[in-house]
Amino acid sequence: QVQLVESGGGSVESGGSLRLSCVVSGNTYARYNMAWFRQTPGKRREGVASINTDGWKEYAIAAEGRLIISHDNANTVFLQMNILNPEDTDMYYCTSSLVRLRIEALKENKYTYWGQGTQVTVSS
Repeated sequence: QVQLVESGGGSVESGGSLRLSCVVSGNTYARYNMAWFRQTPGKRREGVASINTDGWKEYAIAAEGRLIISHDNANTVFLQMNILNPEDTDMYYCTSSLVRLRIEALKENKYTYWGQGTQVTVSS
């Protein structure tokens, strides 16, 4: 059984930084493609950043230059969040796919396994 456990969320002031982590366990193939999504209550999840085991990355436009996705070549994926602003406030979810993605890597329906989420709150 695949499990994804996020950590690293919290409350910061505008301009601050956070580093989210996600540990994947269970199925080696579930690490082929990992991503971070965000969700506001009542709205659909939105893709933020994606990375596959070849190191190929995709970012949402709003994330480019401020958010950096990486992995440790083992079972953990990270999201370094810099220059945070109140619009970044949301629940952030880690997710994984059994296939490597190079197109549509920020579409929710490409992913199979999801974590429980970690809250990021940015105050002005």
